[in-house]
Amino acid sequence: MNILVVRTDKLGDFITALPAMYVLKQYNKQNRLIACVAPLNKALAESCDFIDEVIVDDGGSIWSLVKKIKSAKIDASVTLFSNTRVALAQFLARVPKRIAPATKIAQIFYNKRVVQRRSEVKMAEFEYNLELTRALFSDISLEYKKPLLSFEDKELIYRVFRQNHDIQKDEIIAFHVGFGGSSDANWNLDEYEILIREVIKQNRYQVVLTFGPDEKELYEEMQNRLYDVDVIFYLSLEGLVYFAKLVSNFKLFVSTSTGTYHVASLVGTPTMTFFADTLFASSKRWKSVGDAKLQEHFMIPSNKEKRDALFKKVQEHLATI
Repeated sequence: MNILVVRTDKLGDFITALPAMYVLKQYNKQNRLIACVAPLNKALAESCDFIDEVIVDDGGSIWSLVKKIKSAKIDASVTLFSNTRVALAQFLARVPKRIAPATKIAQIFYNKRVVQRRSEVKMAEFEYNLELTRALFSDISLEYKKPLLSFEDKELIYRVFRQNHDIQKDEIIAFHVGFGGSSDANWNLDEYEILIREVIKQNRYQVVLTFGPDEKELYEEMQNRLYDVDVIFYLSLEGLVYFAKLVSNFKLFVSTSTGTYHVASLVGTPTMTFFADTLFASSKRWKSVGDAKLQEHFMIPSNKEKRDALFKKVQEHLATI
């Protein structure tokens, strides 16, 4: 059976789809699992051994997408997050069984619609995605391995990184101070600087600051702020898969709730993550797919007094880590 799973939005959203893809493949190893993803997520999808084929929706002609779907000879599709474009493309490609949440006008193009009401946040995004697979196989197991993604050459990547940056300490704590426009709450740079210096004072860990390829200005800003301490500033230009391999070796990854947090959790790295103090943007909705015991969540309140109190708590926590 050829099964198409569609999730064409941002990095973190795509990672929340991976458990659903995994369980669909495990249900019957003879199933061919095809993932339809955004260009950003192509390489990461191709690195997953439970994904057999990757279709990229580059936002071009809808007929180009229809052709790709047709050529994959799909028997059934599960669209985890729909829009009119991907819904219509599957309809025009004549996918026999088309499953999706019963939301938005796009639902008219599916022949199996599932009411989920994700805005009520009764479970996390990845759990909603897992539940949707039951519309295809009612007896499917929703259990999946953790970490969901691992790499045989991760230690080599780490060893070379340490050599290139002359890192002598045994363990690395990473901070990712940016948020790529996908987070509803974060500390400001002054606050992050205080937290980073708190870890440096211990002289136990090598601190690494990571930056996406489009965060060069932020990269330079943090270099100016932390010129006087031993910090590695890493601008990620080698691609998402290399970044995942590198991060999988870190002791802790500290960031707001953004794509890089989901990458770290995906590969089994302990995380300390900051969320907005609202239900829809909270950890209840956006906790990641990794082991829950390795995820530490903090909700940043909008109220200044409460925010300051939480910041002090986080600072004290990092001072004893």
